[in-house]
Amino acid sequence: MVLDAKVVAFAGGVGGAKLVYGLSKSLSPEHFTIIGNVADDLDLFGLHISPDLDTVMYTLAGLANPAAGWGITDETWQTVEMLRHYGEEVWFNLGDRDFATHILRTQWLKQGHSLTTVTARLLERLGVHCTLLPVTDDPLRTMVDTQEYGTLPFQEYFVRYQWQPTALNVWFYGMVEAQATTKVVTAIREADVIVFCPSNPVLSIAPLLAVPGVREALVERHGVCVAVSPFVGGKALKGPAEKLMRELKLDISATGLIDYYEGLLDGLVIDKLDQEQAVGSKIPILVTETVMKSEDDKVRLAEEVLRWVGSRKS
Repeated sequence: MVLDAKVVAFAGGVGGAKLVYGLSKSLSPEHFTIIGNVADDLDLFGLHISPDLDTVMYTLAGLANPAAGWGITDETWQTVEMLRHYGEEVWFNLGDRDFATHILRTQWLKQGHSLTTVTARLLERLGVHCTLLPVTDDPLRTMVDTQEYGTLPFQEYFVRYQWQPTALNVWFYGMVEAQATTKVVTAIREADVIVFCPSNPVLSIAPLLAVPGVREALVERHGVCVAVSPFVGGKALKGPAEKLMRELKLDISATGLIDYYEGLLDGLVIDKLDQEQAVGSKIPILVTETVMKSEDDKVRLAEEVLRWVGSRKS
């Protein structure tokens, strides 16, 4: 029974966090591990900020801002307002309660703890019982080569310039030196089911796959690996995924996603609006409603995916 299986989710961004929430309600904590993206991390105001890890963490803790999908609900902004009063340029907004997370993370990292240990400690204090593993404890940063501004660190491309520059290439600084943690490699190898959440393939999933040790573990896995498409009706629900992939000349169809993941997938989940793309697919495709507007939607989609995988394994 898949609901009793060991499940690993690759997740980044708001879409990934939504499905992670649904999976967390469908699985016991000891059976569920999330592998999180750290290539969006940045250092700002002397603090180490991990936006993708925090989005997953706040979502699981029931703290995420439901309108934005990131940050903390009912947040206040007095700290950044005071920074602006001092004349500082603030292009990356951090809420007052959000600052507490970054202060503690930075303090614990400076004390010599790994990002994996720090993340586990934050989750524990928020009352979250499933496991969230940074893909690596080593520095890894997404860089975007743009037509207008040259090479930009990811958050400058994404937040400062609102992902409007034309992307020419995306690459990951530190990927040669970085290594997947032992916990990440073990989780992948022992998983019965691996799910690539409906995250941006280039900006959220690719940095996970770029870390040495991850792809190798996926190739050696014994479990089934499926992806949930982030596209609905040939478009991204929000964010730069569609624009970015088109600029990089990548196909956002079901066939394009299967090819993008280079033979790693045993199945793909797509929305009903794209059901014609399932015809002639070289791997099995589940067609369902993938838009997650409510908590019930998140749980429904998670359970459909798990049951579909279970029916294929049995």
